[in-house]
Amino acid sequence: MVLLKQTACPLKADGVSSQPSLNAILGSVDVTREHACAKLNLGLAVRGRRPDGMHRIHTVFASTDFCDELLVSIRPKGIELLVSGAVAVPEGEENLVWRAAALYLEAAGTEGGVQIRLVKQIPTGAGLGGGSADAAALLRALARLYPAELDLPALALRLGADVPFLLRGGLAEARGVGEQLRYLQPLQAHFVLVKPPFEVPTAAAYAALEERDYGPELDVAAILKALKQGAVPPWRNDLERAVFFAYPPLADLKELLENYGLAGVLMSGSGSTLFAPLASRGKAEQYANALARRYPGFATRAVSLAVAG
Repeated sequence: MVLLKQTACPLKADGVSSQPSLNAILGSVDVTREHACAKLNLGLAVRGRRPDGMHRIHTVFASTDFCDELLVSIRPKGIELLVSGAVAVPEGEENLVWRAAALYLEAAGTEGGVQIRLVKQIPTGAGLGGGSADAAALLRALARLYPAELDLPALALRLGADVPFLLRGGLAEARGVGEQLRYLQPLQAHFVLVKPPFEVPTAAAYAALEERDYGPELDVAAILKALKQGAVPPWRNDLERAVFFAYPPLADLKELLENYGLAGVLMSGSGSTLFAPLASRGKAEQYANALARRYPGFATRAVSLAVAG
């Protein structure tokens, strides 16, 4: 299955919509629209395990132009989540978006409620931060609809380690569990994504780590320089050994992609998506289309990095 084409994630755009009726709706101060864009990990070093069981990491988060969309509106009370799009996800409390809404409304001390229409395109269990991006987008929306003096990054961290980054997006070096962020200069880069027809639970991936999987920090400067020059980045993902052991087809897929001519194939986050850099968007789209024909049932897509606005 080839993922449906989407327009570029408007992190730096002016909010112009291809749906005039939506623009009319958005004229109301009671309604706002947000894009929730997938991230890639341009390398992931696991540095060790903290006493609380969480792992210390060093990574480079990068927003892409592959996005979900949320239309968020005020309602008198309660939380209503309606989901459509290419990916089916729960509409109740088990959805991180629903929990983000409950967390914000309680912290803001408001009695009002919210309706969330989520158009879901980013696959789950893919290492792309789709659910986290949706939660971050919902927090941004509620901060406009129900303004309050809140520490939004702190709320975001309660929802997930990558949610603080996804509040702003762009390109950032991250440490701690992912919440210690140093934003970097924008980078133009293009990738092909390949997701096999199975998910990898993040918690299970980290639980399978052994001490031998821990490694030194990434050479971030060298990774970014290589991407700028079109060279193979010296990146790695310390989760790959444990995940590939649990999911052998993923290890096979990486080898197949390398044999197909892709250099620098890497797993994003805890998987199951693999990605590789290409010289141009056109080249990435050529690979995505060719791989879709070669591996029916796999989700393939060309993406480019997006710039935070």
